Amino acid sequence: MFSHVMLGTNDLEVSKKFYDAVLGTLGIGPGVANKNRYFYRSPTGSFAITTPINGAPATHGNGSTIGFAAASAAQVDAFHAAGVANGGTTCEDPPGFREGGAVKLYLAYLRDPDGNKIRASHRPAK
Repeated sequence: MFSHVMLGTNDLEVSKKFYDAVLGTLGIGPGVANKNRYFYRSPTGSFAITTPINGAPATHGNGSTIGFAAASAAQVDAFHAAGVANGGTTCEDPPGFREGGAVKLYLAYLRDPDGNKIRASHRPAK
């Protein structure tokens, strides 16, 4: 459905350090520079961080969450730990299983250094 997702940042290098760490736990290589942006590529799409091109401060979306797929619960835990160790803050419940209807997911939420809410999740086999 999406070709890419891009988030604004007020400090590109702080944000790059954070996303290099958390996305690295999911097997995604370091961000590749392109002007005032860094791109993270996977076989299924791209994620990017940028300073706003209009020069105004970047702001986070209230009610917005960007979700990243993880291959295991261990990857979710590593994602969360790397985020906290690199300037992110934990939010919502600690990493763990959540159930809703017929869906059971292992997930963790973080806020990046700019306040954007992100999540890593793994859906175990039934």
